[in-house]
Amino acid sequence: MQKVKPALLRGFDQEYLPHEQLQFNHLVDVIRRNFELYGFLPIETPSAERREVLTSKGGVEKEIYALTRLAEADDDEAATKGALRFDLTVPLARYVAMRERELAFPFRRYQIQRVWRGETPQARKGRFREFYQCDIDIINREKLSYLAEAEIPSVVYSVFREMAIGEFRIRINNRKVLKGLLQEFRVPEDKSAEVLRTLDKVEKEEAARIVEELVRAGLPNAPATRLYQLIAAKRDTRETLAELGEMRNELCVQGVEELRKVVEAMGQLGVPQAAFAVDLSVVRGLDYYTGTIYETRLVAHPDIGSICSGGRYDDLASYFTETRLPGVGISIGLTRLFSKLSEAGLLRPLARTPAEAIVVTMDGRYLANYLEIATRLRAAGINTEVYLEQAKLKNQLAYADRKGFRVAVIAGENEFAEAKVQIKNLTTQEATVHPMGELVRAVQAALNDSTPKA
Repeated sequence: MQKVKPALLRGFDQEYLPHEQLQFNHLVDVIRRNFELYGFLPIETPSAERREVLTSKGGVEKEIYALTRLAEADDDEAATKGALRFDLTVPLARYVAMRERELAFPFRRYQIQRVWRGETPQARKGRFREFYQCDIDIINREKLSYLAEAEIPSVVYSVFREMAIGEFRIRINNRKVLKGLLQEFRVPEDKSAEVLRTLDKVEKEEAARIVEELVRAGLPNAPATRLYQLIAAKRDTRETLAELGEMRNELCVQGVEELRKVVEAMGQLGVPQAAFAVDLSVVRGLDYYTGTIYETRLVAHPDIGSICSGGRYDDLASYFTETRLPGVGISIGLTRLFSKLSEAGLLRPLARTPAEAIVVTMDGRYLANYLEIATRLRAAGINTEVYLEQAKLKNQLAYADRKGFRVAVIAGENEFAEAKVQIKNLTTQEATVHPMGELVRAVQAALNDSTPKA
C-alpha cells in the first residue's frame, strides 16, 4: 500500500497539541461566559449558505469557497448553489430575517463558530483561511438606543480583563464624525470611500504616503495634510471631543453628540477611562457602519493590531426583509488572537487542567478496585483517568508527569489488604497513606497543595 505524506494545506494549518487546545478552549470559555453574563443568547448557523445570501452584502466572490464533491450528482443542490460562510454577520442577517416572528426584540445573540475566507494566508500576521470568530450583536426593530452602543465596550472590557493579557484600550469613533469631516474638507461624494480607505491606514503607513494618496483622491495638498494631521494626532478623549466641538458641519455635530452620550454611558457601565479613548484614526473600512465604531488593541503590543472590532449599523437585513433592523456588534477573531498571544507569550498557564488525578494499576487482579476508586473520585467532581495498560509503576508515573497529572492514586496487594491507599502529590513528590474511606478528602487536599500559584 502506497503511503500518503501527512501534510496540511496552507491557511488551514491551525492544529494544536492537546495543551494548546486546552488553552484555546479556555479562551472560548472566558468569551462565552462574559457574553452570557450580559444576557446574550447563543445561536449557530450552518457552515454553508446559499451563494446569493453570501454575496448579498458585497461579499468578495474570489474569497468565498464554493461547495463541491469529488464525485457529485447533477441534482446536488448544495454543490451547485452552496458556499462556506466567510463571516458571521451575513448569516446573522439571514437568520433574523427568516425568524423575525419567533425572536424577542431587542435580539441579543452571540455566535462562536468557524468561518472560511480565501485570503492569502500569512501565519506571521495571524491570517488564515479557516478561523474562529466570536461575535455579539444587539438588534432591534426600527430604532436602537445609544445605550446598546455603550454596552458593547462594557462587554469587551469584561472579556479582556478576565483574559488577563495585559493593558488594552478600546478605541471608539463615529462614522458620522468621519463623513462630516470629509464634507468639512470638501471631499467629493464619489471619492469618500477611497479617502476613508486611505485614512484607515494612518497607523500602518508613513504620513507622506497617506497625504500623497489623499491628493491623488482629489484633495489639494494643504487640506490633505491638515486632514491627515487631524486624524493621526494622539489626544485623550476630552481633548478629542473638544477639538471636534469646533466643527460646524451638521453631520459632524450629530456624530460628536452621539460620541459624548456613548462615552458618558460607558463610564456608568463600569468601563474605566484608562481602558478606552475616542480616537479619530479608527475608521473601519466596511461601509455599512453608520454610527459608533470600535477597535481594541493591546497597549504594550500595538504590532498585534486590532484584537476586537465592530460598530453600529442602521439596517442589518435590508437584502432579506422590508423590516428595518438597526443593530450594533463586535467580533473577536479568536484564531488570529490566540496565535498572536501565544507568539508574544501573553497566555498564562492554566491553573486547572482536565489532567488532575491518575489511578495507577499495579496489579491486574484488582482492576475492579481501581475502577471503583476512579468512579468515587469522578462522582466527587475530580477529573480522573485510570491507566488501563500493563506497565511498570515508574513508566505509569512518567506518563502521568508528561501528561500533567497532579496527583497519583497508588494501591497494591498490601494497601488493599489494609483498606488503605497511597496518595502521591506529583508536584512535590510527597506520598501519604490514608484509609480508603478518606480517599476523596485526601485527593482533594493533595490537589489543593499542588495548585499552581498565580
